[in-house]
Amino acid sequence: MQGAQRNSLRLLQWMMAASLALPIALFAIASAISYRSTLDIADREIERTLDVAHEHALKVFETIDRSLAEINEVVRDLPDDVVRSREPALHKRLKQLADALPQLKSAWIFDASGKALVNSLASPPPELSFADRDYFYAHVDQSIGTYIGGTLTPRLPYQGARFFGVSRRRASDDGSFTGVIQASVLPEYFESFYARIGSDPGSFFAMGRTDGVLLAHLPRLDGDFRLDPTGPVGRSIAAHPDRGLMTIAWPTDGIERRIGYRRVAEYPIYVSAGLDTSAIRARWLATMSQHLVFGVPATALLFILLAFAFRRTQHLQLEAAKRREAEEALKHSQRLEALGQLTGGVAHDFNNLLTVIRASVDLLNRPQLSEERRQRYITAIGEAVARAAKLTSQLLAFARRQTLKPEVFDVGERMRSLRDMLATLLGSAIEIVTQLPAEPCLVSADAGQFETAMINMATNARDAMQGKGRIVFTVHAATAVPETLAHLSGSHGFICVTVSDCGVGIPAAQLGRIFEPFFTTKQVGQGTGLGLSQVFGFARQSGGEVTVVSEVGQGSTFSLYLPRVPADRLARSQAPTTAPAVAGSGMSVLVVEDNIELGNFAADGLTELGYSITLVDNATDALTELVSDPDRFDVVFSDVVMPGMTGLDLAEAMRERCINVPIVLTTGYSQALSQDGVAGFELVQKPYSIEELSRVLHQAARLRRVRDGAAE
Repeated sequence: MQGAQRNSLRLLQWMMAASLALPIALFAIASAISYRSTLDIADREIERTLDVAHEHALKVFETIDRSLAEINEVVRDLPDDVVRSREPALHKRLKQLADALPQLKSAWIFDASGKALVNSLASPPPELSFADRDYFYAHVDQSIGTYIGGTLTPRLPYQGARFFGVSRRRASDDGSFTGVIQASVLPEYFESFYARIGSDPGSFFAMGRTDGVLLAHLPRLDGDFRLDPTGPVGRSIAAHPDRGLMTIAWPTDGIERRIGYRRVAEYPIYVSAGLDTSAIRARWLATMSQHLVFGVPATALLFILLAFAFRRTQHLQLEAAKRREAEEALKHSQRLEALGQLTGGVAHDFNNLLTVIRASVDLLNRPQLSEERRQRYITAIGEAVARAAKLTSQLLAFARRQTLKPEVFDVGERMRSLRDMLATLLGSAIEIVTQLPAEPCLVSADAGQFETAMINMATNARDAMQGKGRIVFTVHAATAVPETLAHLSGSHGFICVTVSDCGVGIPAAQLGRIFEPFFTTKQVGQGTGLGLSQVFGFARQSGGEVTVVSEVGQGSTFSLYLPRVPADRLARSQAPTTAPAVAGSGMSVLVVEDNIELGNFAADGLTELGYSITLVDNATDALTELVSDPDRFDVVFSDVVMPGMTGLDLAEAMRERCINVPIVLTTGYSQALSQDGVAGFELVQKPYSIEELSRVLHQAARLRRVRDGAAE
């Protein structure tokens, strides 16, 4: 019971732990899945944004490239003097071009020395040389197509925003260098566009040349910056030159970002788009917080309910424990009361028996006693001893300490054989009805104790009907068993024997005490109160149970449950036995008995029957005798309960040393025998007669001679 209560508390504790651990585990799994999903969504967003940025950059550079080509066609093959003469018209045309394209700050036509022939900003242009600008000197030595320069600051007297140059080479018919056509492009145009398409927190954009020079950047930079080609970004682009996706700490500010990049067609330009990883995590945390809003209160509520159930169960179990303690105290007081009743009853009955024995012994000691009276006193002593042995047997059966002699028998057949004896015992005024099955109902139990139990229940039923009425004995295979046997119900089940009467019944207040020793409702002198206690002890010691159902005025039904055995056990149990002889004929017996008077009684009685006796008072000396010369003895007769080495210990020691001498054990009570049986050894129960002892000893010794003879 307490184990089940501990298990229930442990189960609640596990449930409380699971109510936290399981949601946490599920939340962790969901978090991992959600984080992966958030990353995938962010990657798709980056790819879509990168598509837009790439398409925008491609159109811008293609537009500028076409514009430069158109200007180059206008001034192709024109000498510088002719261009200067047409400067006002060309200025107007360049200004219209710059005004039409918001990405342009200005457009220029340079001669071979780097001086401006025409620009869209001023007419006529100042006499300044721009030969030191990258967009100019990149074309002097060779034709490289469209060139995109780095970010520059306007040279005085020109002012305004920074720019980077996109230029093409002017060449004569023979391919010689005649100057440069250049467009100044505004980085802020790209940055403004990126700000419009990247409104989400943590958005990032960059546009740069293949050599790492950054042309546009969002967030905006305070100065120029060039990426290290051997750094993480440069290595990633080198590994995947056309496009890619990476998570990296961006060199300009050290912020970790998820960045996608793509090259703009044939131009030496890369565009990049990305998101701060902190912004991605913020999205993920926002999603998970929505789960927490609902999950945390539900988990907390479940945990609180389980904690309340745990505390409530703990409180109930504490109350149950207190009740059990109170019940145990009550039961203890009842046991003390029963013990006092038992002690008084045993003392009363044994004093009666001892009085008979003492009086008979005193009368036997009188002189000139007639043979008839001497025999009467001896018979009275024998009957008193028999009644004392029966009383002891009943007490031990109730205490489940009686060593039973189980045998396989058919309960139905045994009840048929008991019917005549019960009819004589109960009297002609009692009608006996037996309801027996056609098939065998085999049990393995002490047949004598079974018959005693039937007699005790029948006698109890007769007394309940005041000597007149009907008793029904029923034998059947049990279809249901008491709860105490539910865990023992094996493949063969139980046999149930019921004894029903139509007597006065048993009050409900007394049902719990009817199996107590010496508890009786009969008048003084009409019963000892040991009958039903013998039934109880026999049932429990046989592996069964006895129950009672009764109603005042309607009679009672006692049900005895015994374990059923298979039918093939009956044949094995009915093996023929060899009839023993009584005379000793010189048979050598080693008697081991710590009670000197009882040992001398056995030795004297066996000596008169012709046995050769060696008497020792302990098992250690007996083992020494056997080890020194085992062939001296035909059989060993030993008490079980002795100080130090017991009779069972002696028997086991003989087995271990292969001393092939039969041993017969004797006891009136033994905890070891009641629990483990006699382990294959012959047993004589105290009190025993010399005649009974001689038969058992002779049988054991004869069986040895038969085995030895067969071995020869």
